Amino acid sequence: MTPMIEVKNLTHTYSTGTPFEHTAVKDISFSVQKGEFLGIIGHTGSGKSTLMQHLNGLLKPEQGDILLNGESIWKDKLSTRAARFRVGLVFQYPEYQLFEETVFKDIAFGPRNMGLKEEEIQKRVLRAAAFVGLPEDSLQKSPFELSGGQKRRVAIAGVIAMEPEVIIFDEPTAGLDPAGCRAILENIEQYRRATGATVLMVSHSMDDVALLADRLLVLNQGSIEMLGAPSEVFRHAERLQQIGLAVPQVTALFLRLKELGLPVDPATYTLADALKQLQTLKGGV
Repeated sequence: MTPMIEVKNLTHTYSTGTPFEHTAVKDISFSVQKGEFLGIIGHTGSGKSTLMQHLNGLLKPEQGDILLNGESIWKDKLSTRAARFRVGLVFQYPEYQLFEETVFKDIAFGPRNMGLKEEEIQKRVLRAAAFVGLPEDSLQKSPFELSGGQKRRVAIAGVIAMEPEVIIFDEPTAGLDPAGCRAILENIEQYRRATGATVLMVSHSMDDVALLADRLLVLNQGSIEMLGAPSEVFRHAERLQQIGLAVPQVTALFLRLKELGLPVDPATYTLADALKQLQTLKGGV
C-alpha cells in the first residue's frame, strides 16, 4: 500500500555558512499510512516543528524529499501548491493568526483561496464549525470577542474547512485548561473518524498522544530516536526521561514501583495492577 506521507532522507539546516548554522533535522526517513494517527514527540529543539513545516511545502528540503500519496510535493509548482491544501497545518497557538472581521470569514479564508464557489464555501464553513463545536450564532461575531479556547476552535475549523487529506497539529492543547484540552482532543479524533483523514500531532504531552496515537515518533537532536506503537515506546521509559521527555503519569508510577523492587512492565502492566501493588505496600508498612 502506498503511504499517505513518505519522508525520504530529509535534512534541513538553518543559516548555512554562518556562525549560527544549525542542522534541525538529519537524514530522517519514515512513512505514515492513510488514516493513521501519528504522535510526534521530542524535547524543545528536537526538530519537530521543522519536520512538520516540510510536510506541506512551507520549507523546502536541503536534502531528501516528501512524497504525498506516492508523488513528490516538489515535482512542480502545481504539486507544491496542491500540497498546501491537501496537507493542513495547525500551528501552535493558532488563535494568534486570526485576522478577519468575523469568525465566518476566518474559517472561509482557506476554502476561498482554493477557488471554491461561494455555495461550497458556505457548506464547508458550517461543517467545520460543527466539527469543532462552534454554534452558528458565533459565526458573525468577531473572533477577537471569543475566549481563548473558542479562538483555538476557530483556527482549527479554518484548516478543517479545506478538508485536507492530512492534518497536522502542532501542540494543539498548549495553554488550555484540562477541559479545553479534552475538548480539542475529542474534536481531533472525531474529525479523523468521520473523514478517514491522516493525522499527525506534535505534543510535549505523552499523556495526550498516548490516548490517541496509533504510533509514536520520538525525535532527539534532529534524528529519530524511536518509532513504534505507544506500548513499544513506553517500554523505554527510562530512555525517554534521559532525553528530557516526561512519560505518561501511569508509566511514571510504574517506574516508581520498579524503583521499589517490583518487576513491572509499563507496556503491559495495568493501572489496576499498580494500585493493588501500592495498597499491598501500604498495608505492609
